[in-house]
Amino acid sequence: MVRASRKPDRRQDRRRAERRGHWAEYLAALFLVLKGYRVLAMRYRTRGGEIDLIVRSRNLVVFVEVKARRQAGLAIDAVGYETQNRIRSASHQWLSRRQDTHRLTLRYDVIAVLPGRFPQHFQDAF
Repeated sequence: MVRASRKPDRRQDRRRAERRGHWAEYLAALFLVLKGYRVLAMRYRTRGGEIDLIVRSRNLVVFVEVKARRQAGLAIDAVGYETQNRIRSASHQWLSRRQDTHRLTLRYDVIAVLPGRFPQHFQDAF
């Protein structure tokens, strides 16, 4: 009996990737809470872009991009110039809605969620 090769179901693959990404964001949020940060927003969306996590520690606000990859280097490489600009644009919109913006210090981080290991936190990544 000859089996016809199945075409990959792109919708199913996309859903699986989204679930993996959401799981990675929750894991990264928990990781940051254990490090003493307070989560202000998850998956903050604007027309200009999306920020995976916005966390705060005292007067420091951190805009975090979370990447689930097999290696940390692949996670860092996945946050390219265009992605950085979208995150910065969304962060400016988030900041414009705050009263205490003038008192805040900003930072842009990347968290790599790797299989079978603790997340790796790259501070001031861009």
